[in-house]
Amino acid sequence: ATMSKVSREFLRQHIDEMLTESAEKKRNFTETIELQIMLKNYDPSRDKRFSGTLKLPHIPKPRMKICMLGDQKHCDEAKAAGIEAMDVDALKKLNKDKKLVKKLAGKYDAFMASPTLIKQIPRILGPGLNKAGKFPTLVTHDVNLSDKVTEIRSTIKFQMKKVLTLGVAIGRVDMEAEELLMNIHQSVNFLVSLLKKNWQNVRSLNIKSTMGKPQRLY
Repeated sequence: ATMSKVSREFLRQHIDEMLTESAEKKRNFTETIELQIMLKNYDPSRDKRFSGTLKLPHIPKPRMKICMLGDQKHCDEAKAAGIEAMDVDALKKLNKDKKLVKKLAGKYDAFMASPTLIKQIPRILGPGLNKAGKFPTLVTHDVNLSDKVTEIRSTIKFQMKKVLTLGVAIGRVDMEAEELLMNIHQSVNFLVSLLKKNWQNVRSLNIKSTMGKPQRLY
């Protein structure tokens, strides 16, 4: 499907404008670019809430901190690949202390877990990771950990909550305009496919860098 409502040229023009503005007002951090969507003809309390995940062609979140909650084999693999890891004893040391679990959830953006460990997490840590929306992704031993990290960093999630606005990070200002174009293109198509009435449910689409002004696409 094509982004029938937003032409490639129009999108490219807005991306260029946003990148130029960001370059002129250089910040001391790399700004994230967010796709912001406002919905219409949707009743969050009555209509089915949707959710979907999409793997983007270009990594939008390369600095995302990920921790492996692993068995011995996975912990060794993670260390060899430069991925932070915790074994079952390290998790037990947190003593199910809510504050410590919350601190752990705050330290990382996402978690991976070995099959033997994932079942024990609620028992060892309580509901803290789940509450933070960071329940670990299951990783089996036939999967390369570095590839899995890349996949997690490339994946975005659209989830309908109680409000009619959604925002997802689709890139950063230090990416090429063409890479951003591909990421935005795929994100919009995917989101529209999740909506009951497709484009008729979209009130507006904006792209915005962290400190920049919104660029209206639709």
